[in-house]
Amino acid sequence: MTRHTITLIPGDGVGPELSDAMRRVVDATGVDIEWDVHDAGLDVIAEYGEPMPQHVLDSIRKNKVAIKGPITTPVGKGMRSVNVALRRDLDLYSLVRPCKWYPGVRSRYADVDLVIIRENTEDLYAGIEFEEGSEDAARIIDLIGELSGRAIRKDSGISIKPISVFGTERVFRFAFKWAIANGRKKITAVHKANIMKYTDGLWLRVAQHVATEFPQIEFEDRIVDNMCMQLVQKPELYDVMVMPNLYGDILSDLCAGLVGGLGLAPGANMGDEIAVFEATHGSAPKYKGLNKANPMAMMFSGMMMLRHLGELAAADRLENALAWAIASGEAVTYDMKLNRDDPSAVGTSEVADAIVARLAASRAGA
Repeated sequence: MTRHTITLIPGDGVGPELSDAMRRVVDATGVDIEWDVHDAGLDVIAEYGEPMPQHVLDSIRKNKVAIKGPITTPVGKGMRSVNVALRRDLDLYSLVRPCKWYPGVRSRYADVDLVIIRENTEDLYAGIEFEEGSEDAARIIDLIGELSGRAIRKDSGISIKPISVFGTERVFRFAFKWAIANGRKKITAVHKANIMKYTDGLWLRVAQHVATEFPQIEFEDRIVDNMCMQLVQKPELYDVMVMPNLYGDILSDLCAGLVGGLGLAPGANMGDEIAVFEATHGSAPKYKGLNKANPMAMMFSGMMMLRHLGELAAADRLENALAWAIASGEAVTYDMKLNRDDPSAVGTSEVADAIVARLAASRAGA
């Protein structure tokens, strides 16, 4: 049996409770994991001066695989977002967000099985901004006027939208390879190339070129506003969608809404060598220590991690156990009940208890 050393970042708010539940069910699959635990978030700022200390990044670089609980981004000058720090410092350029419906989930839709792959480092989320009224904003406005002949109001804030050939090529190559490795059949490039011809136009042109390298995968493209309508009307027509940073942030939440919400939405920030898995919802500090938060997004992220590690049978066992819990409706938190005041709802740790017991029974039966 292969031993895997994995960096575990419990997080803050409800993060430690969710991380503990995830760890218990992943261990119950029988995979041999050594957990390299490091704290990050609000609780370490006083000691290290930032929520994501350097030694945590060093652990992830060494182990190549990490999973983290939700972490609060503090409001304060000089404080970096933890997700931004991870993506930039570790060059995690692809965000993978599966959105899959399971029987028992309350939704207007059934049998949805979509994946969004979002470019993580460019676009309007690159963070290149100039504040309204600043000297730098005035210089940028004057330069744009000089180069384009288009006047921008002097009281404007400016954000820059970089999309490069390099960044686009690597995220689409990643997406095609991921699709092949995970048995997917089609990729849809999402864009607004009809309006933004030099950024989204570049995105689409490069996507079309990369698609020729992978003829076994069907390729198409959709304009982002039309894509939103298509997802609401007929999500069954789509498989893997690849999009720039901003659209990916918005559409991944839309797709999560199709399958029950963020409480069931796992995710992974991935690069060429490193993968960091996470629940995609926030840290919900008001629920800290109350044993109420839904741990399933974190557990599904653990399932994704097992697949990434090549532990496919264990990942399938965990997915089946989670699907059983959702379908039975007996061991789920209040947010998955028809009535949120349903007294039969259980807590975070009790969900883990039920999944662990189901996994133990399935392993015994095997």
